[in-house]
Amino acid sequence: MTSRKTTKEERLEIVNYCLDHDSNYKETAQKFGCSYAQVYNWCRKYKLKGLEGLNDNRGRKPSEDSLTELEKANRKIKELERRLEISQNESEFLKKLRELERSWLQENLSKD
Repeated sequence: MTSRKTTKEERLEIVNYCLDHDSNYKETAQKFGCSYAQVYNWCRKYKLKGLEGLNDNRGRKPSEDSLTELEKANRKIKELERRLEISQNESEFLKKLRELERSWLQENLSKD
């Protein structure tokens, strides 16, 4: 079964149907054209968090305005750590490149 996009209202309808029918995930998935895993996960999230659990928050970062000072500082630290890692990787790459160039030059000069 291929996944399909659903709205929060559709997910709520699917969860309510499933719960009304003794948590029959397979039947619900077939009726609404979605996968068993989707139905199971939506039901589990709904039981744990209620309606809020059915929100699709993928790919959305909180805006800078809504963050606390600690969260802003943590975000800045992660960004700096990412930049440092990139810089270190570039430095290692350049060292290896210089080493290869040196060895290549030595091999070619010794042949002459």
